[in-house]
Amino acid sequence: MEPSGQRSGRTGRPPRLSQEAILVAAQRILDTEGPERLSMRRLAREMSSTAMALYHHVQDKDELLLLLLDAHARRYPRPVLPSDPRTRLLASAQVLHDLLADCPWIAEVLSFDDFVSESAPWIVENIVDAAVECGMALEDAVYAYRVIWHYTAGVLAIRAGRERVQARAERPEHREHALEILDSVDFPRLNAVGSRWAGLTARDDHRKGLEAVVAGLLEQKTGGGAGERAAVAGAGTEAVQGCPCC
Repeated sequence: MEPSGQRSGRTGRPPRLSQEAILVAAQRILDTEGPERLSMRRLAREMSSTAMALYHHVQDKDELLLLLLDAHARRYPRPVLPSDPRTRLLASAQVLHDLLADCPWIAEVLSFDDFVSESAPWIVENIVDAAVECGMALEDAVYAYRVIWHYTAGVLAIRAGRERVQARAERPEHREHALEILDSVDFPRLNAVGSRWAGLTARDDHRKGLEAVVAGLLEQKTGGGAGERAAVAGAGTEAVQGCPCC
């Protein structure tokens, strides 16, 4: 007789089909084959099981990716953040980017409208708290977090898409020079950029853009001008102690 509470199945299968084992197998597929190959059916074959059996442990691929993100967030080291609120706001936003950038499959998770990992609310807390200490009302601080999140998600999604295209080598060569043949009268600026467009748009300018976003948020709060922007930009040069990516 089968022990009470044990799932039925072939001999030896219940221990292998724990949620932890499923996440290990899914991460292995992501690392070796890439996110486009991860599916519940592919995962079932990896574990010599069936997709239906996996659904006892994860609802679908979306939940699987969120669980993987949560596991990644638990392993991510918490940096010692600066005490100055403006610097902490920028540093916390950078940590948000760096944590997610470590996941090359993150674009699929970014279809959700928020950072939902259960193991990383400390990042959101620090962003909101720093914004409040910068003088924002709590509601405005949440708005600031949302702006930072949308900017971060956009950067990562576009980067992931570009990397997928480059990995498949499907980018037509003529696109590299498409701007050169634009009419210089109708499109003088784009024509002047020409073939340099690909290199310029492929730059990793996340940090520079993040500083501009934070400066704009604080200026919007205070109505400040150049002095405020300079203060925020200067704050961005302070290192985040203990953070491996900043």
